[in-house]
Amino acid sequence: MPVTHTSVDAEAAARLVAFGMRPKQLPARDVVYGELVRRYGEDNAFKALTHAVASGLGLMVLEVTQQAGCVLAATDESVFEIKMDSYARQAKIRERRETEKVLHGLIHLATAALGYPRPDDLANDTYIGRVSVEQVDAMVREAARVLDERAQLAEANNDPLADAPELEQAWRAYARRPAAAATKDGRMAADTTRGMVSRALRFLADQGFLVQVSDEQGGTYRTTPRYQIQVRELAADAAFDDLLALDVVAVAGAGGTLRATASDTLQ
Repeated sequence: MPVTHTSVDAEAAARLVAFGMRPKQLPARDVVYGELVRRYGEDNAFKALTHAVASGLGLMVLEVTQQAGCVLAATDESVFEIKMDSYARQAKIRERRETEKVLHGLIHLATAALGYPRPDDLANDTYIGRVSVEQVDAMVREAARVLDERAQLAEANNDPLADAPELEQAWRAYARRPAAAATKDGRMAADTTRGMVSRALRFLADQGFLVQVSDEQGGTYRTTPRYQIQVRELAADAAFDDLLALDVVAVAGAGGTLRATASDTLQ
């Protein structure tokens, strides 16, 4: 016998999706949100209806938990998909050329890899990672050094760099930018790599993926359950695997704090 849904059910499912579109809203802070999340976990019909409502809006429901809430991702060509131009406006990126896209892609990959450097970290729902502007910048610069060596070896073996993964083609643009420089009024210059990283991490914080905990190391952030779910999806990306394979992430222990590497001294 087919399952029928009332308008009340549809409204409730739509409300759950709407909560998921508010990145900083959490079930623990809203009784209605918490009840909808509970219902999603216990009522398969309501769960299916929620997925159908999200799909109709061009969204996918990645996961729904009391810790993270309703975590959504936009499908291709969805009106909710964050395009580079939109991200550039929100992150206040001055240039939107292809090079800038790649550089910011590297920054976001490095942030995810530093936040969850081991498979067990992604699988452990209680794990909290920490990342800082200086650590992310140092990681990308160390990756650039490793990729430089790989590129030189490829050229020596007559293996054109153009045939290498996209990650290997991006290192020059990042490495030739200064890590840090101050403006006349003492602020971090926008076109430095740490300035780029700082804007990227603030953007992730605005999306509910990170929470700033201090101003140390250019700004230090902790990860959120919402971000963990998103990174689980990202971990299937080949570029993420390429970055982790470079072995430039150092892990101190289960507490989520990363120890400094030699690359932290790079400027």
